[in-house]
This record gives sequence, structure tokens and C-alpha cells, in this order.
Amino acid sequence: MIEMQAPASSCDLLVIGSGAGGLSAAVTAAHLGLKVLVVEKEAQYGGTTAWSGGWMWIPRNPLATEAGIVEDIAQPTAYLQQELGAQFDAARLQAFLQQGPRMVEFFRSHTALQFIDGNGVPDFHGRNPFAAKGGRSICAAPFDGRRLGARIQQLKPPLAETTLWGMGIASGAELRHFFNAMRKPASLWYVSHRVLRHCADLLRYRRGMRLVNGNALVAGLAASAFAKGVQIRTSSPAQRLLVEHGCVLGAVVNGTEIRARCGVVLACGGFPHDAVRKQDLLDHEHWSAASRGNTGDGLRLGESAGGQVARDAVQAAALAPVSLVPQAHGSFAHFPHLVERAKPGLIAVTANGRRFTNEADSYFDFVRGMLATAPSGQPVQAWLVCDHAFIRHYGLGAVKPAPMPMGAMLRSGYLQRGNTLADLALACGIDAANLQATVQRYNQQALEGRDADFAKGETPYNRVQGDAGAGLANPCMAPLTQAPFYAVKIVPGSLGTFAGLRTNASAQVLDARGYPIPGLYAGGNDMHSVMGGSYPSGGITLGPAMTFGFIAAHHAAGVHL
Repeated sequence: MIEMQAPASSCDLLVIGSGAGGLSAAVTAAHLGLKVLVVEKEAQYGGTTAWSGGWMWIPRNPLATEAGIVEDIAQPTAYLQQELGAQFDAARLQAFLQQGPRMVEFFRSHTALQFIDGNGVPDFHGRNPFAAKGGRSICAAPFDGRRLGARIQQLKPPLAETTLWGMGIASGAELRHFFNAMRKPASLWYVSHRVLRHCADLLRYRRGMRLVNGNALVAGLAASAFAKGVQIRTSSPAQRLLVEHGCVLGAVVNGTEIRARCGVVLACGGFPHDAVRKQDLLDHEHWSAASRGNTGDGLRLGESAGGQVARDAVQAAALAPVSLVPQAHGSFAHFPHLVERAKPGLIAVTANGRRFTNEADSYFDFVRGMLATAPSGQPVQAWLVCDHAFIRHYGLGAVKPAPMPMGAMLRSGYLQRGNTLADLALACGIDAANLQATVQRYNQQALEGRDADFAKGETPYNRVQGDAGAGLANPCMAPLTQAPFYAVKIVPGSLGTFAGLRTNASAQVLDARGYPIPGLYAGGNDMHSVMGGSYPSGGITLGPAMTFGFIAAHHAAGVHL
């Protein structure tokens, strides 16, 4: 438990879940004068947000405007209309696009949470004429964990497999320094400084204190919540809602009734680890990199009060390729492959030894490519293949770049190696002749700088994800030539789920007739995604989560936006 005072038996707003959606609602409501209680069933707060990249898609945000990137609301609206088609929910999307910039301005003006711009981050689908080359994304700014005091120990640390000794690494310039540490003196100096500071933090605080990405987002929200008098109770699962005459009046938490005068916000992280719901809504075997505590609690609570879980999403999950990293006692960690696929010198193949999609496309589109080409009745899987130069420079999945060793990953079977492509194919169960032919064709195309098969490197998003500093004709393509060769098997997974409780533009949960259930709100991945199961840009989970938390708090407080 974070708070040691006697448990409250009543509050104004009860928030169930401590990710971005829940904490956004909590901080906003407290600022508006409500007494707020956040309950979290896990022993640490932060949910999947704490493991995330911390990016939020917020078109027309203040940081972009201040940099001179000004666009009318019609531009992102048109982008979403083309991307979402029949799933375009005009009322909710207009609320999101209108209130998103106000949400950002509120947090940076009135809370500890600050942002850095993503003015060079493009939308995923650059062939859409309304896609932006930047200005629609923001990320949480680095946060000094010491500002949380002793409460830092209850903050969920970043996902271990994506860190270096538990040290989070920010995307963009910082990540490039780590890739170039063995090549550029300036990068080596930067990395050495970061590592030494992290080691000092480990000795003094038992964890890193320079927080980045999603860890910084949660820390900034939590620090703001504590400053505004919000309680966050960990190890406090909600068992059921208190419903009287169709109105939600609170919940039973750890066996104790808690009355909530203004309502309850469900923000439990969706259903990525709810086996029953996954079998119902997903048509493939699925391994999620989301927090293990996200087991569909919020959806079940909402249904118990009459809420409806949407079944018409284009995809029920935020698809991403993952690899299964062996752990002690026969378990596996799920590593999300978000970064290295677009770097020059890597291809993805199926068991037939052939490429099947553009490796530099978004993680969502990549998995859709896996699913579309999988033989009927066969496991959906593929291999990321690279050469020695690539893995030592960029790493591969949970395998870190040089000078970090890779022996343990080879011994566990996570990483496969072959002195020749034929040897690698044999180790992986890949068609050797086809793999060799595929690499030969790819190498020739890489020299020409044009992927005639899948148009790799032809959109702004592809190119940003590549390596412009490598001096190549195509920043996403380089030949695979330096033996030995390596491969990691990947399977379909997700960063969370999209299908959730149907809500209106005020984040109120709707019943079977489409009417709002008094006193019940949903946020984060418990709310059915405003994108309808599509993934048009990075940050379309956290951006709406933060915005609709802000909206829900105002509605619960009776304050008109």
C-alpha cells in the first residue's frame, strides 16, 4: 500500500486502474476539487503505460503550434476518415481532436508532467494525402524519480527486456547514441555518462532515477496526483460495482465498500491476458507484451452494470510482433519488436524462406502481414534474419548491441546462429534454398536502394525508423553479407487491446440501448478504441487515454469543457 492512512470508505471519484487513462482522470478531477481515490490490483502502480514508449498522438498540440506547425482540425479529421472508414466515430473523434490540445496545455501548466515534442515523427501511412510528416505526436519528458520520494518504490519499473540493466533508454537521439557507442566518441561519452549515473542510482536507490518514456509519463502523473491529495492504493483489486436503480455508486475493493459520489472510472488496461475474452475476440494465438495484471477486470465490471463490449473492431488488439524470451523455471517474457525491423540489414521471412511484408512498416501492419500470409491451420510465426554486422550494431530483439555479450541468448535457444545462411536455415527449420535466394535478391535491391517487392523505405515513417546516418541509398536497406548470420523467431502479439466498453464523447459507458449508465466511465483500454481497431499512427492508445481521462473528470465534476 502506498498510502498508510485509514482506508477511505467514500470519495467523489473512484478510479480503478493506475495507467495513463486512470491517472489522467484522477489528476484532472483532483484539480477540479474532487476527492479522488485510485485503486490498483497489482503491487505497483503504472500498468502497461509504465512499460510503454510514452508517446501520445495529439494533433494540433501546443508544442507543435509553438514550433510553427499549425493545421486546421479538418486535416487530422480527414486523415482519420480515410484510415478508419466505417469505424469513424464522429462524436468521439471530434471530442478527442478538440480536447487533446487542451489536455496537454492543462498538464503542462498545472502539473508536474511535462512533454517533449514529436515534430519529426510522421503518421504511419504516408500515402494517405492527409498524413502528417510531424507535429501530431508528443512524449513525456524525462522525469527525476527522486521527486516521488519513497513512493518511487511502488512505481512499476520499465520492462526489463527493453532496458540496459534496468535503465530506460529514450527513443530518438538518445537511442542513436546507444547504437553508435562503439563507433562515435561523442556517443561513447554520452552512454558512459548515462550508465555511470544509472549505476550510482542503483547503489543509492535500488533503481534508476532518470525516468524516460512511459515510466516518465506515469511518474509525472503520479507526482501530480500525490501533490493534489489523490490516494493511490496498490494491491487493491475491485471485486464488484455498487449499482442501485441503474446508477453506479461505487465499488467493493478488497472486501470493503467504497462509495463514490460522482462516479467510477474503469481503467484496468483491457483484456490482453484474459484467456476467455481473447479466444472470443481474437482469431489467432496471441502473446501480449502488456502488463500481466491486465486480465479484463474492467470489462467484466462494466458488463455487470449493463455495459457493452464492442465486437466490430477491425482488430481487437493493438498488434505487434513479439519474441518469447526464456526465463527461469520455464516461463517466457514477451519482447515487443518495435525498433530494429526498419534498420538496414534485416529481413523477415516465414518458414518457406521468403519475405512476406515491408519490415519497416508499423508493428501493427507487420503482424497483419504475418496473419495474411500464414498457411491455414499452421502456427503463425516468422523469423527476423540479419548478419553479424547488424546484430553488433543494432542488436536483435532482446539481444543487445556490442559490447554486450550474446552467449546466454544463444545457449537458451532464443537466438539462432549459422556460419552460412544454409546453416541458419537448418537451425530454424526454414527452407534453405529459398532463404539463400531471398537474401541474394534482397542484397541486390539493397545496393540499388529500392525494394521492388514491398516498397521498404518509401514512406516518411519507414525512413524515420531507418538509419539516415548510415549513408545508404535507402536508410532501411543494407545487404546481409557478414557471416555468421542470426535469427530470432517472432509470433503475433500486442501492446494491449482495442475492443472495450462502448462509450460516448464524455467517456460514459453505454448500455445495450446506447444510453449512458449514470456514474460509470471507461478510460484507457477499457474504453473501446476511438480508432475502431485500426492503427493510423504511433501514440493512438495513450493520446486518447490521456484525453478521455481529462474529459471524464470534467464530466464527473459537472464542469463543462
